[in-house]
Amino acid sequence: MIDSPTAARLESAVCSVVRGQKEVIRRVLACMISGGHVLLEDYPGTGKTTLAKAIAKAIYGTVFKRVQFTPDLLPSDILGVSVLDPRTQEFRFHPGPIFTDILLADEINRASPRTQSALLEAMGERQATVEGERHDLDRLFFVIATQNPVEFRGTYPLPEAQMDRFSMQCALGYVSAEEEVAILSDQVETHPVDTLEPVANREEILNLMSAARKIRFSDELRHYVVALVGATRGRPEIQLAASPRASLALMKVSQALALFEGQEFVTPETIQAVAADVIAHRLVLAPEAKFSGLTARRVVADLIAETPVPV
Repeated sequence: MIDSPTAARLESAVCSVVRGQKEVIRRVLACMISGGHVLLEDYPGTGKTTLAKAIAKAIYGTVFKRVQFTPDLLPSDILGVSVLDPRTQEFRFHPGPIFTDILLADEINRASPRTQSALLEAMGERQATVEGERHDLDRLFFVIATQNPVEFRGTYPLPEAQMDRFSMQCALGYVSAEEEVAILSDQVETHPVDTLEPVANREEILNLMSAARKIRFSDELRHYVVALVGATRGRPEIQLAASPRASLALMKVSQALALFEGQEFVTPETIQAVAADVIAHRLVLAPEAKFSGLTARRVVADLIAETPVPV
């Protein structure tokens, strides 16, 4: 077993603000430490935005920016724009909110696909090309996007390429009655996120990211990951299967989760714990499968049961 004080402090701080969601919080933090991005889909009021703000506030020295996605939002509102300086008669680039450490893309599916696609390059390559010029993003760049269920009014389904850029998709869900009472008690005078003190700095988080990459991942488990993701291909109920990007995300998130759990190596159980979060949102089911009530998460659960586990 390994002991990571930074990981423990970070998890504890966020859990003190977002009650009753320890497992989801751990997976979201693992996603950040793996270098990925996370999509939180749930009903309004379940704590998606609070979770993002708590993570940002728990890390000292990070820049946190929030973009409220609306139907009239333009790509330049995210990436930035060049404005003519009347004194020098030269165009000066004004960076948009994407140039940050932690970006909260709130209600991302309320913007048009054209605006959503402005995030593609940044999330995939940690860079942004604006007016033909490339701008590098920070090593810690982490997108936490929230969306309401697609059945809600005024929402646009995220394009498949956009969904594939998210390492994970998680749902918070409703907490127990006891936890909800605790939430009410926490907010009698002020919101707990307002009094949250940083428990780690940027350098410690970057060191945590390096440590996660060193968590042992055996060749047998690499074959297991490839078999699990490859099993989504060629199935009649799946119209669009998972790509090698899903395999990479599954490996990296599993390593980060093992770090948070104090393990020196990844186990098949660790992979299985995050497989649905990493794979399901990338799948597009055939229409007849949807009509029969099949869900992508149910498909992933079946694949886990069918795929032989390395001994």
